[in-house]
Amino acid sequence: MQLLEREGDIAADYLEELLDIADLDGDLDIDVDGDRAAVSIVGADLSQLVGRDGEVLEALQELTRLAVFRETGDRSRLMLDISGYRAEKRQQLVELAERLVAQVRESGEPVSLDPMSPFERKVVHDAVAAAGLTSESEGAEPRRFVVIVPA
Repeated sequence: MQLLEREGDIAADYLEELLDIADLDGDLDIDVDGDRAAVSIVGADLSQLVGRDGEVLEALQELTRLAVFRETGDRSRLMLDISGYRAEKRQQLVELAERLVAQVRESGEPVSLDPMSPFERKVVHDAVAAAGLTSESEGAEPRRFVVIVPA
């Protein structure tokens, strides 16, 4: 727990410097979510930090993880969210997974989703497991996708 809090503090310091350099206003919220540190940036218009389909957010998360690694020597699984993008995306993916689970149960046929980021695949896998079915990831990055299989 202390290590995760330290990761969050290091990440917040790094992100505050980044916001200053970019001359952007944002408030940082540091938390521990399960087994990983979580940092959220909220502010006026931070959409350029999210980018198209969260691409900039993913890159910033990796840079922040590298900053944590540089300080601690440990690989970080830190999760970064900006303006609630991931929280909203998570909710959309859970709803999608629930609809597709119902479709798989009704048809008895597996369903393949479009390629997704590791974050998105994890959300779908968790939602499918919570519904009592199984899912698998197939393909290779960046075209890796989830398949929901019937029970």
